[in-house]
Amino acid sequence: MHIEPGIVSGAKMVLSYGTATVAFGLLSKAVLDTVNKDGVISTALRGVIASVLVFCFFQVLPHHPVGVSEVHFILGSTLLLMFGLAPAAIGLVVGLGIQGLLFAPTDLPQFAMNITTLLVPLFAMSVIAKKIIPERTRYVDIQYSQALSLSVVFQGGIVTWVAFWAFYGQGFGAENLASVGSFSVAYMSVIVIEPILDLAVLAVAKWTDKLQGSSLLEKRLYSAA
Repeated sequence: MHIEPGIVSGAKMVLSYGTATVAFGLLSKAVLDTVNKDGVISTALRGVIASVLVFCFFQVLPHHPVGVSEVHFILGSTLLLMFGLAPAAIGLVVGLGIQGLLFAPTDLPQFAMNITTLLVPLFAMSVIAKKIIPERTRYVDIQYSQALSLSVVFQGGIVTWVAFWAFYGQGFGAENLASVGSFSVAYMSVIVIEPILDLAVLAVAKWTDKLQGSSLLEKRLYSAA
């Protein structure tokens, strides 16, 4: 989902700074809420783990350029369910930043766009999660349909933002339309796989419930109390 260099350039880059500012504002509120609920240490530890995982998602897992961007397995819903909203958001920001600094410095000018593309769908997914997962349901007990809904919101949000940046930067010419279309089709295929991975990870967590109560995981994972 990296926005390729040159897709948006010049004065148009200013918009990305504004959208990223809003995204970081939402991140700050989420971090404060999580720190008040779970404490600084737990929030920080989960953020570190999520950051390492995101770095691996971007750099280690298979990723291929398609159309206007790249197809990655980001597993945002897994991060949300396992570590909570704020740590997942921290992980996306830090993991993407480290990957850019160490391996893809040409992506850094697009950092604000890429962060917007990741964080806004994550926050939207957290809102949907509250609506479709009953309060008394542990995350290890969610159903495939619920995991699929979360994946559709997150991955669909990413595709929407990538398309927006591409059209905003390059217009609606035939070549750009084709590039956006090929990326969208390729990226939405992740939706078929991600819910299965979510449930597999949650099944392992449920089976190895020795981690119940651990500060390294989201409390809602094992307890809906």
